[in-house]
This record gives sequence, structure tokens and C-alpha cells, in this order.
Amino acid sequence: MASLLVRNLDERIVEALKARAVRHKRSAEAEHRALLEQALLGPRRKTFAQVLTSLPNVGRDTDFERVNAEAPARVFD
Repeated sequence: MASLLVRNLDERIVEALKARAVRHKRSAEAEHRALLEQALLGPRRKTFAQVLTSLPNVGRDTDFERVNAEAPARVFD
């Protein structure tokens, strides 16, 4: 197994890692390994297109027509 040394960490990160390790009942080193594994080898997020194609067919377009189609659309900045 390889080793990894991380230098110049903000103390807040170290404290957050230690607190998280306590919550999960493991050492800070084990927590660090788990975080790295999850971030780098964990399941990838779906793309927006994948999420859209996985949505069920729940009705016809007419079921979702605007009630007040004559009113201009509001523009948000």
C-alpha cells in the first residue's frame, strides 16, 4: 500500500476531519482514506440528460399547459 502526506492544511479542515471520524467511530486516518475512496472511486453522478431520460411519462403536454397563457412570462435576473 502507498502512503500519502498532505501538507499545509487549514486547521479547520483537520478539525472537521477529526470530528467526522469521531461521528463514524474511526480514526482520522481511516476517515481520510474513506473520504478519498468515496470522492475518487465512488459512483459517478448522472448527467442532466441521463436524469431527464430516466423521468417517467406522467401525462400529456396538455396536462401541463399554462393556466394563464395570455400573461407575459416573468423574467428573473
